Order: sequence, then C-alpha cells, then structure tokens
Amino acid sequence: MASKTEKTAQEILMEDFQTLVSDTERLLEHTATLAGDQADELRGQIHESLVRARETLKLTQDSLSERSKAAVSSTEEYVQANPWQSVGIAAGVGFLIGLLATRR
Repeated sequence: MASKTEKTAQEILMEDFQTLVSDTERLLEHTATLAGDQADELRGQIHESLVRARETLKLTQDSLSERSKAAVSSTEEYVQANPWQSVGIAAGVGFLIGLLATRR
C-alpha cells in the first residue's frame, strides 16, 4: 500500500492553492477599511472569486481523492492476482534504475 506521508505533485499544488485563497481572504479583510464605491465593488468581486475558487478546489480535491483511491485499489488487485509478474516488473524497474544511477 502507498505511504500516506508521501506527497504527490497534485497534493502540493492543492495545498499551495489553499494557501493562496487564505492569503487573499486575509487581504480582503484588511482592505475593509478602504472607503468608496469602487473599493466596495472590488471587495465584492474578490469575494465572489474566492467563493468560486473554494468550490472548485473542493470539487477537484474530492475528484483527485476518488481517483487515487481507485488507482491504489486496482494496483493492489493486480499485484494480488499476478504476484510473480509484479515481482518481475519491480525487479526490472530496479535494474534499470541501478543502471541509470551507475552511469554518469
């Protein structure tokens, strides 16, 4: 089974996007002291964009989670159904990595 502590590029991207949204929300709160119709309109637009971004982020996160669980499940099923073939593939990949690591 895959290690839960390893982070994929998608997870790192999701975390960075969440940080961006949080920072933008804090910026929006700090601009609340600005006055004027344009400032109010700008805050409204930023708020709407943040709401849409959070919804998109949640949908993407759920989709990625479901797909990764399905991939892990199908990989585990394949390895259990074909253990010797899986060992052979792993040995071949290890051999290739070893060859590449020794070449300079």
